[in-house]
Amino acid sequence: MSNLTDLPKRILIGRALRSDRLGETLLPKRIALPVFASDPLSSVAYAPGEVLIVLSMAGVSAYHLSPWITVAIVVLMFTVVASYRQNVHAYPSGGGDYEVATTNLGPRAGLTVASALLVDYVMTVAVSISSGIENLGSAVPFVIEHKVLCALAVIAVLTLMNLRGVRESGTIFAIPTYAFVGGVCLMIIWGAVRALVLDAHMRAPTADLTIHAETQGIAGFAMVFLLLRAFSSGCAALTGVEAISNGVPAFRKPKSRNAATTLALMGGLAVVMFVGIITLALTTRVRMAEYPATDLLRDGHPVGPGFVQNPVITQVAAAVFGDGSIPFVFLSAVTALVLFLAANTAYNGFPVLGSILAQDRYLPRQLHTRGDRLAFSNGIVALALFAGLLVYLYGADSTRLLQLYIVGVFVSFTLSQTGMVRHWNRHLATETDPAERRRMIRSRAINTFGAFLTALVLVIVLLTKFTHGAWVAVVGMAVFYLLMTGIRRHYDSVSEELSVAEDPDDQTAAPSRVHSIVLVSKLHKPTLRALSYAKLFRSDTLEALSINVDPAETELLQREWERRDLDVPLRVLDSPYREITRPIVEYVRDVRRHSPCEVVSVYIPEYVVGRWYEHLLHNQSALRLKGRLLFTPGVMVTSVPWQLDSSVRAKNRSRGRRDWSAPGSVRRGQVSAPRRSGEAERPVGGERSGT
Repeated sequence: MSNLTDLPKRILIGRALRSDRLGETLLPKRIALPVFASDPLSSVAYAPGEVLIVLSMAGVSAYHLSPWITVAIVVLMFTVVASYRQNVHAYPSGGGDYEVATTNLGPRAGLTVASALLVDYVMTVAVSISSGIENLGSAVPFVIEHKVLCALAVIAVLTLMNLRGVRESGTIFAIPTYAFVGGVCLMIIWGAVRALVLDAHMRAPTADLTIHAETQGIAGFAMVFLLLRAFSSGCAALTGVEAISNGVPAFRKPKSRNAATTLALMGGLAVVMFVGIITLALTTRVRMAEYPATDLLRDGHPVGPGFVQNPVITQVAAAVFGDGSIPFVFLSAVTALVLFLAANTAYNGFPVLGSILAQDRYLPRQLHTRGDRLAFSNGIVALALFAGLLVYLYGADSTRLLQLYIVGVFVSFTLSQTGMVRHWNRHLATETDPAERRRMIRSRAINTFGAFLTALVLVIVLLTKFTHGAWVAVVGMAVFYLLMTGIRRHYDSVSEELSVAEDPDDQTAAPSRVHSIVLVSKLHKPTLRALSYAKLFRSDTLEALSINVDPAETELLQREWERRDLDVPLRVLDSPYREITRPIVEYVRDVRRHSPCEVVSVYIPEYVVGRWYEHLLHNQSALRLKGRLLFTPGVMVTSVPWQLDSSVRAKNRSRGRRDWSAPGSVRRGQVSAPRRSGEAERPVGGERSGT
């Protein structure tokens, strides 16, 4: 039966891999780039539009300021990339921002960064999938009509792909990501050729529209604030930059150098595409508005609710290639697809960070365990559940979800780069080599500038988006922080409680006496086996215990006990309310109370059945009783199984299928030990029922 239940798992995620094949899942640079960089690369599909939408509040005349905002974003991008290149060399273990902040600023700063990153990873999946669904829905009406269901389906597919292992998922995602990059670069090159060489007149579909400015005559501080808001909105292009520093362990050796090279390639491509799209958008006179139905005007009149405002990249592609042309359709398709794949950055970053936090006892230890495919399966599933819940609650609406976005990433940027400044200060205090000191001073200057810019962006984001939904991200960070603090407190408490005392007289090491109790419901074969088994351990005291819930059956049990002249005394406890668990637990606790240094060993005879419906025909008193006794100090519980005929038949059926196995279910090196003569054998698929 285990083979049969294992079959769906093997079909979905593939054959199990041995631990010594972990190296085969490590990524070369050509695969690591699309795996870790799909998020920042895909953000150029909507980041330029965010800049233009904010500037449109002051009218078309404010568009001439977009080059300066672009320059600021490019400077910030290069600064952040340069800083994270140093991160991956200084901290190659994969902790990334979390490790930098913890090492240099303390555990609280590290937990703050970890909380921010966990929230941002969840938001990356929710925003990317929702945006991709909306782009796809413009061509396929069914998708937009059922966008929540479709978004959840895409999350499920991505989850399965990543459960198969980063190597296979990276290979699958590489082609569309490279197709998107190639398509955008081709558009930029062809647009430049048409504008500079062919002197062609390229016009976007919205070039003839005008914009109704929400604020007339904006100047002074208001204009500065508007520029800062446009700058912070455009900084969505930086989301995902930190993923590589968190995923260094997934790279092939030399890990740090390969990660740094991939980071540089990602930054260069993102800057080229972002600048190229902004430049072509201004050249082709793209018009964007936050509320296009009322703020975009044709011949002085609003375009109305029927107007569909396409993304900037789509409008530029229509102007450069021609609306409806093959290159236009190709770029539109890969843009929608790469937005789905952008979520894969989080699928690689979240589980690795979760594993590190679990190792540090801030998250459940299960997140540190690799699954059958050597991926951090529990972290992947947890990310899918969180993102799916967010998509469901917000109706897969990317506009609403974007208000929650980029808060977490800039919290981690700021604290990480502040930590790197302290890192350089600490090393400069002991470094004497002049050349090395100059390099450190230069690196410190880069990190200081980066910390200042990212802190400024964070302040602007909080000021401009807090009441529009960013507060949810802040609350999410606080919840993660408190949850991880509580988990660490629990693990520390358990560790302290379970630590071995140095005192040789510590009574937990060797109890003075053992009082054994065999539970009896009636005198049958399971009871006799349990009594014989308990006698083997030669306890100081051995007794049988029965609960009187039916006087007739209890009297019959006592007569049969005397007739067989068993050498184990039988104690009967009255239960006026026909309870079984409570009298046993109270009796065991009473024994412990009178003899605190005595260990009580409870033997429970159990039936083992072979069919699922047979469980319904037996009570589960043994399971309930064991659950209660687990919380009683100084009590040991031993199950003594008795296999019924149905369980033996189930084992024989399984034995008949021994030569058949589900794909990947047989693992080399795991050989069943031969059964000793007379040893009880548990059937495959059997479960224990009541006493």
